[in-house]
Amino acid sequence: MTGYGKAECLCDNNKITVEIRSVNGKAADISLKTQIIPREREIEVRQLLASKLQRGNIDLFALSASAEENPGRTINQEVVLSYVRQLRELASAAGENPGFETLLASALRFPEVFENATAKEENQELLNENWDKIFKAIDEAAMMLISFRKTEGKRLQEDLSERVMLITKYLDQTESFDHERIESVKSRLGSKIQEALDSPDMNRFEQEMIYYLEKLDITEEKVRLAQHCRYFLETMETEEFPGKKLGFIAQEMGREINTLGSKANHAGIQQIVVRMKDELEKIKEQSLNIL
Repeated sequence: MTGYGKAECLCDNNKITVEIRSVNGKAADISLKTQIIPREREIEVRQLLASKLQRGNIDLFALSASAEENPGRTINQEVVLSYVRQLRELASAAGENPGFETLLASALRFPEVFENATAKEENQELLNENWDKIFKAIDEAAMMLISFRKTEGKRLQEDLSERVMLITKYLDQTESFDHERIESVKSRLGSKIQEALDSPDMNRFEQEMIYYLEKLDITEEKVRLAQHCRYFLETMETEEFPGKKLGFIAQEMGREINTLGSKANHAGIQQIVVRMKDELEKIKEQSLNIL
């Protein structure tokens, strides 16, 4: 969901620059950080961004810069002096005593310091005559962000595919421990049978048999994990916006891996399970970047 897009348009003597930035988010959280867009047009812009970008924490910036020198641009003295007073109070509370020039230099960096004598006329012009151009620039910036996302998404898909295939490879490696593990289970089961023969207790004997048959068989976990891995790869290929579904599949993969580790009773398999968990955590982190 991370991305960046930029577009520009020329409205008479004013160049409008639109920038859109997006980071991970569960929903479309849109913030319009500009005074260029009239309030009555905000819903239209939000609908455009939500429909095109789907999800993410989305910030839109739009700046107006005169293509020629604009003599109407002046300093708002009241705002600057207010900033200076607040900075002086803050410095005094911290035990510092900076000079006026230092405070002034800091205050001039704050917003709303500069005024444009033609600001109201400009906004009216943007609303009545040039809104189509600005809206088109917003749309172009959104499309550029989508292009950025696609490039990033392709890289993520390759990375996730490699990690899922690595989990599948680790799963195949557990087969090499099956014979050793089965012999260990047989030895333990034989010991329990001998105990039952020495001091017959059929109820206890049945309980032990059920325990070993149910608790030590990992065939189902291995089959389900392999299925989840295939489904994960298939979902990335076929779904348009697979992010949430991939998160759910990763949770199911985690359950099977955890159960596999708890039932294995074999050091070699448990080491492989640790490697699987490491890859799965990276998969979960990366899945948050996908729509």
